[in-house]
Amino acid sequence: MSRSAYLILKPASEQRETEQELMEIRAMLEPEFNLSVYFTTPEVSAGQLAHQAVESGAEVVIAAGGDGTVSAAAEALIGTEIPFGVIPRGTANAFATYLGIPKDLKAACQIILASHTRLVDTALCNGKPMVLLAGIGFEAKTIEQADSEAKNRFGALAYILAGVKQFWQGMKPFETRVETESQTAAIQQATAVTVANSAPPTSVLAHGTTGVYADDGLLDITITSPQSRLEGAIALYHLIKSGFNDNPVELDNVHHLRARHIKITTTPPQPVVLDGNLIGTTPIEIECIPSSLNVFIPRNEEN
Repeated sequence: MSRSAYLILKPASEQRETEQELMEIRAMLEPEFNLSVYFTTPEVSAGQLAHQAVESGAEVVIAAGGDGTVSAAAEALIGTEIPFGVIPRGTANAFATYLGIPKDLKAACQIILASHTRLVDTALCNGKPMVLLAGIGFEAKTIEQADSEAKNRFGALAYILAGVKQFWQGMKPFETRVETESQTAAIQQATAVTVANSAPPTSVLAHGTTGVYADDGLLDITITSPQSRLEGAIALYHLIKSGFNDNPVELDNVHHLRARHIKITTTPPQPVVLDGNLIGTTPIEIECIPSSLNVFIPRNEEN
């Protein structure tokens, strides 16, 4: 007997593309699942649809979209053990990348069909679900500059171009105070604060620590405080290296710590980006929820 599965799909910018993708997904999944399809709209979020799926007794929930869609849908599944499928269809797809889920639609569907799952941590940031990371300062301002037209035209490159522009315009420092359950860090001239639950190497500003793991029950905090473009370039180089080799950055202007519960305040208030979406300004409070999301992953990504 087929399992009931809810597919939550964020439509593409062109209707023909959405129809083609849905046809391919149905062809792959419907032999195995009794598939119900729901589209997100400006009025109805992926989170609302996922809650509806849980209340309706869905045995599997699948989100097809970018990191924002995936994060919103994940909220309803936290602590439920309902298997969660991810079909990456967004600009960056950092969560899928971290888990080893390819952007190829058929390959992503095959991972769901294989039914191999892994429990990963999630977090709540000011009450909102977080599967990836929260960025304060530089990263949030980069997201602000990468407008929809640029993302549609250049894809993930739009974020890189916006980041380069932001870098050369100059990084305005701010005061920040990071409080955890065991320690407090106060930085006078911070340029970015990143709190990561999971992060692929391409999420550069998250990698000041010895690796970011989504199943360690902890959040990884990286604070950068370079005082010039040269210092900033050196810090970025070491952060990129750290993202690929999991060695901590040993620079005076890159600070890192781990904790389960974090409160961050800044002076002046700074924009905050959560899983790719701007959510307002500081202060923020984040708490890790260990082993709370059951995700379909490739079998070779178990460790």
